[in-house]
Amino acid sequence: MKIIMLGAPGAGKGTQAKMIADKYDVPHISTGDIFRANIKNGTELGVEAKKYMDQGMLVPDELTVKILLDRVSQPDCTKGYVLDGFPRTIPQAEVLEKALNEINDHIDYAIDVNVPDENIVRRMSGRRACLSCGATFHIVHVPPKTEGICDRCGKELILRDDDKPETVEKRLAVYHEQTQPLIEFYSAKGILRTVDGTVDMMDVFEEITKILGEMA
Repeated sequence: MKIIMLGAPGAGKGTQAKMIADKYDVPHISTGDIFRANIKNGTELGVEAKKYMDQGMLVPDELTVKILLDRVSQPDCTKGYVLDGFPRTIPQAEVLEKALNEINDHIDYAIDVNVPDENIVRRMSGRRACLSCGATFHIVHVPPKTEGICDRCGKELILRDDDKPETVEKRLAVYHEQTQPLIEFYSAKGILRTVDGTVDMMDVFEEITKILGEMA
């Protein structure tokens, strides 16, 4: 069970990836996590990646895929894995596909959590965060007991810059330009599956488990 999660920022694909990983006992793999792990452990690949990151440069796709393949070759990936946040572009997808082909491997499904832009802007701009204890709320879905005050520690809640409508719209524009073409890419491969991300997250998850049931 090798899965790629697709979807715009704020669509909820990370939440679904974690739920899939828990249910099917496979690792939830994000490139950010494996970069940090390799750098922390001082691996050869981590040292190479750090050279680019220290200069504020993007890690080349070929190196990212090398680090990714090293991660998915670990024993805990025997039953599969869920990739979250990679690939983000067509060139990355092509490099990943080529590398997997070389080891006689392939991705089973690319699951697109589909949410319209206006829903995402509304969803993310409703988030409120406590910088003191890290708790998060939503003014509609998970409101604090007292408006603007953290339930956990009593400190002020804020709207983070990342969640402001203008920032979200910029991130969505980048997504549509760079990442959305992957939907057509994986559709042409016959492995794309799309779920409605506007419904309750447990309903989204139920739809995903039905799709993964096709593999049984």
